[in-house]
Amino acid sequence: MSQKTIYHSGKIATNSTPYFAEAMAVGDGKVLATGTSSNLLQTREAGTKLVDLGGHTVIPGLNDSHMHVIRGGLHYNLELRWDGVPSLADAMRMLKEQVLRTPAPQWVRVVGGWTEFQFAERRMPTLEDINEVAPDTPVFVLHLYDRAMLNAAALRAVGYTKDTPDPPGGEIQRDKRGTPTGMLIAKPNASILYSTLAKGPVLGYEDQLISTRHFMRELNRLGITSVIDAGGGFQNYPDDYKVIEDLHKRGQMTLRVAYNLYTQHPKHEIEDFSKWTSTASLYQGDHTLRLNGAGENLVFSAADFEDFLQPRPDLDNTLETQLESVVRLLAEKRWPFRLHATYNEDIERFLNVFEKVNRDIPFKGLHWFFDHAETITDRNIDRTVALGGGIAVQDRMAFQGEYFVDRYGAEAAKRTPPVRRMLQRGAHVGAGTDATRVASFNPYVSLYWLVSGRTVGGLQIYGEENRMSRDEALRLYTQGSSWFSTEEGVKGSLAPGQLADFAVLSSDFFSIPEGEIRELQSVLTVVGGEVVYASEDFSKLAPPPLPAALDWAPTAHYGGYYNPAPLVGAAMHYGCSSHHASAASRGPGRLGESLWGLGCDCFAF
Repeated sequence: MSQKTIYHSGKIATNSTPYFAEAMAVGDGKVLATGTSSNLLQTREAGTKLVDLGGHTVIPGLNDSHMHVIRGGLHYNLELRWDGVPSLADAMRMLKEQVLRTPAPQWVRVVGGWTEFQFAERRMPTLEDINEVAPDTPVFVLHLYDRAMLNAAALRAVGYTKDTPDPPGGEIQRDKRGTPTGMLIAKPNASILYSTLAKGPVLGYEDQLISTRHFMRELNRLGITSVIDAGGGFQNYPDDYKVIEDLHKRGQMTLRVAYNLYTQHPKHEIEDFSKWTSTASLYQGDHTLRLNGAGENLVFSAADFEDFLQPRPDLDNTLETQLESVVRLLAEKRWPFRLHATYNEDIERFLNVFEKVNRDIPFKGLHWFFDHAETITDRNIDRTVALGGGIAVQDRMAFQGEYFVDRYGAEAAKRTPPVRRMLQRGAHVGAGTDATRVASFNPYVSLYWLVSGRTVGGLQIYGEENRMSRDEALRLYTQGSSWFSTEEGVKGSLAPGQLADFAVLSSDFFSIPEGEIRELQSVLTVVGGEVVYASEDFSKLAPPPLPAALDWAPTAHYGGYYNPAPLVGAAMHYGCSSHHASAASRGPGRLGESLWGLGCDCFAF
């Protein structure tokens, strides 16, 4: 057994009985015991390590049930994050500074995690704003699923001219002369946004390894210890999984990742899943990196685009036949699956297919679930429960709630999604974000949304009937999510025998004012009994600094989620400013081939 450690004198939320404990003993990567400080300190032996929690609150490690962490890690150090930035003035200052330091032919890209309603000005930048601060460096700014803004240099880089046709479901906005303005609009298919983004330069392989490690540490800084990766458009298996698999082999994972495989070839989805179910083993790997099943996209004809600035799309009449063939295969192979589903009208059709397959091949014991389900009805919750399914919910409404209210009304928004009704009717529910291209990866924004019922812009969209208590919200983000990777009883609680994954918080989640939940972070994060992040009172326990990002990387200067404190040399983010000086000697970056390939007409979640 590895060295025993006793964490004492804290407020430990166990998600077990009793709910709170003062101390916890950890050994061999698992929780050994919880209880009072006096009792557990009496079990101290020669070599036992003691960590005084100093009254801090401890929670089980947060587990995001739906994030695109593998894809996000490959690009994290390339992206200027506006997550949490309080004003457009601050965002534009960051953009202007980053333009000046970004070497040709690299782009400056702002890729999701923000909304105009978070800014004091309550607006997003204009194309004129962006062109003014970036006359020569390509700039790509993605906003939710609805639009992307490209400056003139980016339009030149991607080659969009008056002769470039609009793709199906998308629009290249043009002026009176037919010349592209730089605004790309999803109507409602976001493929135009993501296929354009994929035209930009990417990091070389070694820098992708570093970028992914930096992203994992940023998530660790926020107390995240596990993520269920939902695949994603332009993310090809196995090619784009080499980085995460390499980090796993090297023992450099600081985050547990269970990943789902997302279909890649429209109208040939059955071939994808036939190949994968024959060549890959379900749950291959271990509790650090493991194959979790299929989805979130199973067939392209079933992709219901969640752009609330556009009307609900009517799905293709071929979806039932195509979806049935894939689900029948997965049920036969006993592969868990997940399916992106925004609107109840589409969920109705999906459930018709699932019930048909279930009559021939019972789903009993198969972990399958919907993602999102913003407008699901009670009737369809019941049908989901009857099939043994679950629903993974994300805080997308915290970023798009204002748009939903404008289109469908405040009354309809009160149950988007109806989390309380899901729980009351017996559904498995796990919480998450859908980061990084819509909502932010910050779990405390999502927890704030669950508890307060408010958007990041402050709009009250839920009443008391659809809001969670703090312990309920925490359970959704820990125990709840564990079901979605078939790891219930393995993690999600700080109970004897479960994995020693936990976070020591900067403030008490259970007592601080509601609005301050968004400001929480971890000051000590532990995965499998090993410290993966530490700061403030626990800084002496911090792991070694990570290899440096490229010196011009946005994250080297601003970190990830916005922190109002100056980021001197990115020491807070990466651990040591001296590493950044050495990065300059590596030059402006190594350009590889396009990561995803171009020209796919699919929708990328």
